[in-house]
Amino acid sequence: MSPRVDVRRLQLIAEEAARIIAEEGVADYHAAKSKAVKRLGFPAKTKLPNNQDIEQALILRQGLFQTGQQASAVQDLRELALSLMRVLSEFDPHLVGPVLKGTATVYSKIQLHLFSEDPKNVAIALLNLGIDYQAIERRQHEKNPEGYKGFAFVWQDVDVECLIFSTNQLRVSPPSPVDGKPMRRADQLELERLLAS
Repeated sequence: MSPRVDVRRLQLIAEEAARIIAEEGVADYHAAKSKAVKRLGFPAKTKLPNNQDIEQALILRQGLFQTGQQASAVQDLRELALSLMRVLSEFDPHLVGPVLKGTATVYSKIQLHLFSEDPKNVAIALLNLGIDYQAIERRQHEKNPEGYKGFAFVWQDVDVECLIFSTNQLRVSPPSPVDGKPMRRADQLELERLLAS
């Protein structure tokens, strides 16, 4: 296969994966890429684009086809995230992921990082708020194979995932599943500024 054909194939997979994420609510980039390969009829062992290529294709697609709808979804999710961050303020919540980046869709979940020396403190706070939660563990990146513990629950009809970090991990953000660089985090004040702008 010529390099030109290979580049075009990677581009087609990235565009289809972005469509799957935007229109079908598939949040996992690898799952979206696998679906794209199958739908496009490429062999299962086809070389896949990287996550940054998927994110760029998603941003382009949202800019072309979903400007008003997608901007409204991001705004609504950010406002919900802020209301939850205020309720969980004792754990110094920070927003991360697509809702912060602005690439969220109507299917996206709110992702928070909370800081506590004991995850049980967060569990007790959630119970006191009447929130029915489920314990989770997420592997963000291959650099951290053991994963991060947290809780998944629903807040005002939106799915939420909170990962728990010790207080000394506030300055060290885990690697992003998209590009491997430290994840961008926004505290309550930064999110308020973002909403006001």
